[in-house]
Amino acid sequence: MQVLIPSSLRSYTRRMRVPASGATLGELLADLERQFPGLRFRMVDEQDRLRPHMRVFVGGRAVHDLAHPLRPDDDVSIVQALSGG
Repeated sequence: MQVLIPSSLRSYTRRMRVPASGATLGELLADLERQFPGLRFRMVDEQDRLRPHMRVFVGGRAVHDLAHPLRPDDDVSIVQALSGG
């Protein structure tokens, strides 16, 4: 499947879209980490949860659980939320 990478994480991938695989979101992130070391840590905290500023969309639907199942033809988008005051 193809994964859309936000501009803030492209220093790891050097590309906007990258191929990755996994039966779950967690496995997909593990594959991305294998290809692009350090990427997963920017997205997942020490409790194995998505960091508050990270959003993942699968087929246009927000996903929060790393156990969320994926299909090989899913379109996955990683988005970094902005905050400010």
